[in-house]
Amino acid sequence: QVQLVESGGGLVQAGGSLRLSCLASGRTFSRATMGWFRQAPGKEREFVASINWSSLTNYADSVKGRFTISRDNAKSTVYLQMNSLKAEDTAAYYCAADWTGGGLKFTQSEYDYWGQGTQVTVSS
Repeated sequence: QVQLVESGGGLVQAGGSLRLSCLASGRTFSRATMGWFRQAPGKEREFVASINWSSLTNYADSVKGRFTISRDNAKSTVYLQMNSLKAEDTAAYYCAADWTGGGLKFTQSEYDYWGQGTQVTVSS
């Protein structure tokens, strides 16, 4: 049974940094495409970043240059380093995983497994 557990959320001032972590279990992590999504109150869940098995990455335009996704296969963990945070980054952040192969994945429907989410609040 696949489980994804996010951590690292919290309250931070604008301009600050946070690092989110997502620990995966239940399947061979190194073969997974991993993604981060976020959902702000009253808005739809949106793509943030993705990393595939070979560490190719892709980002939403809104976070390019500020966020970095990475993975540590030995720890079965994917990270989202968030710098220069803005008030508009406030949202619940979700980790997602997919083992169907292929390239990077940008839409919710491409991921089969989801974490419970971790809240990030950026005060202005």
